[in-house]
Amino acid sequence: MSQIYKTSTGGGSGPINTLTPDQGGAVSPVGNNINVLTTGSSSVQSQDFANGIRTINGGAGELDVRLTNRLQGTGSTVGATTADIITFSLGATPGAYKFFFNLVGFEATTPMAGGYDIDSSARTTGAAATIISVPDADEDEDVAFVPANWDVIASGNNVILRVTGIAGFTIDWSAVGYYVFVS
Repeated sequence: MSQIYKTSTGGGSGPINTLTPDQGGAVSPVGNNINVLTTGSSSVQSQDFANGIRTINGGAGELDVRLTNRLQGTGSTVGATTADIITFSLGATPGAYKFFFNLVGFEATTPMAGGYDIDSSARTTGAAATIISVPDADEDEDVAFVPANWDVIASGNNVILRVTGIAGFTIDWSAVGYYVFVS
């Protein structure tokens, strides 16, 4: 594992003994190492940063670099059924969200596939979500995949990315997204 250190040329002080993250206090090395790890997070909205990255003290000798404002999900449809790929709670703070989803579906037997770039906006009172206008998408589909569908809906105080499969086929779905929030 790599170590970060200052040179001792010109009276330097030797190895760096701390790193200071955005949150959680200084990180001190353990065994002269500081581990820098990456993780994803969408569960603590109050700690999300507009640039989508934050660092925290992950524990002894560990600095965690987190991608924030990020959403991920997978699911399958068997026949013309629906599956909720991503469900995101908007939280108790009233405000507005802009969502960007990349969604892909694949049916292995035929094979056939579809890919989608989806833009959607929502607002919340802090207790109830509303989708603003009709979500927009760039859709790339095999001709046989055209009967498959997607939607962004509000349910309670959640925004849901929902897909609908095709009769007679099993489709595996995967999505990654991110959001921007203002209150």
